[in-house]
Amino acid sequence: MPLKDHVILVTGAGGGLGSTAALALAKSGAHIILLDKDIAKLEAVYDAILAANAPDPIIYPFDLAGANENEYQELADKIADEYGALQGLLHSAVEFSAFSPISQFGTKAWGHTLNVNLNGPFLLTRVLLPVLQKSQHASIVFTSDSSARQAHAYSGAYGVSKIAMEGLAKILAEELEAAQKIRVNILIPGAVDSPLRKRAYPAEDKAKLPAMDAIAPAYLYLFGGQSIGVTGQAIDARTFHL
Repeated sequence: MPLKDHVILVTGAGGGLGSTAALALAKSGAHIILLDKDIAKLEAVYDAILAANAPDPIIYPFDLAGANENEYQELADKIADEYGALQGLLHSAVEFSAFSPISQFGTKAWGHTLNVNLNGPFLLTRVLLPVLQKSQHASIVFTSDSSARQAHAYSGAYGVSKIAMEGLAKILAEELEAAQKIRVNILIPGAVDSPLRKRAYPAEDKAKLPAMDAIAPAYLYLFGGQSIGVTGQAIDARTFHL
């Protein structure tokens, strides 16, 4: 149980990759804080973790886009009171509706996507930094996209948010590197048979794609002891090997 006594918060824990990560980390001994706005999906992940005889997780319903700063701070305070310290933060929540030209993007849809994919991770990271700094070693992982650096046409607010999020992760990694307590890295899942992939490419033959749990070793590495000292890196799950 390499992650025994680790407390890790997973956003988007009811989603495809979020639930995959939560279950993999829990099976390795971590206490998982499951954060998502969809309570039914959170309960399903909660049951799956219990069925795996992993440590009991905590369900925390939370809307990254709708919460205000006080609610973010309240979340951080509750974690500090309950656990004292936090060893991991995985940003897995994502908002993507469809590919669309910039000229047709509505203001509301643009703002909502940026709130979930960029502003929410910023706010959550900021309020949780003091709790993470109470750990001897802690890991923050941002989930990106293999196409983020290409800035493809029609990727819209999703593409912009991922480009900016990678910049946020790199800046944060440099700011925290000197203290050698919190490492910050980016995970690029690549093409896997996930709900997001189904929305983005509905005509694609998903039988040719790896299952979501193929990414589990990358999550275990990024939150485990082997990645201590590794920061500011983009880890591509497609080419990752322990």
